[in-house]
Amino acid sequence: MRQTKFHGRYEDTGRVCDYPGCGEAGEFRAPGGGGHGFDGPGEWRWLCLDHVREFNAGYDWFEGMSAEQIYHAQAPGAGWRTESPSFRPNAGVDGMPRWCDFDDPLDAISARAAGIKSRAQREAEMAMDGRFSREEAEALETMGLGLNTDRRRLRRRYSELVRRYHPDRNGGDRQYEARLGRVVEAYQMLRKSRAIG
Repeated sequence: MRQTKFHGRYEDTGRVCDYPGCGEAGEFRAPGGGGHGFDGPGEWRWLCLDHVREFNAGYDWFEGMSAEQIYHAQAPGAGWRTESPSFRPNAGVDGMPRWCDFDDPLDAISARAAGIKSRAQREAEMAMDGRFSREEAEALETMGLGLNTDRRRLRRRYSELVRRYHPDRNGGDRQYEARLGRVVEAYQMLRKSRAIG
């Protein structure tokens, strides 16, 4: 098997796409049913280019995780928490750098870490609060609002975001139309919410 310009493409495998009813060549691997584990990657499904793109577009690494698990998985040092000792006796830690060892004069690393942490913390708080459904919590996140939102604050934020993203306010620039659509949907859901009094 040899790879070509598409990353992960294996030509001449002789496999057919595993997607039901597709007869194209299966040149791309996607995780299969067995799941990954200690013994290796499990079973692979072989898909054509169109179906592997469809698979990748729908893949959600966080699927089935709680808000707290997502928060911990997104923490900047998630993979660096445990130090593994070197295989050489008396050699100490194997030299993996820690976050505090980096020189960050512009606070680029810490600012991004704080943003990730605060977003995940908000999601965890909303999940624990219980007043809002998951969809409503996502709508609050879209609007940039917290748990202490009332109708007046919701309307004010909505009008602010509509002014910001509407093409008439941006000289006809339509790059924010999708964002505007999400804001309108979020507002429509939240204005009917019983949790916002």
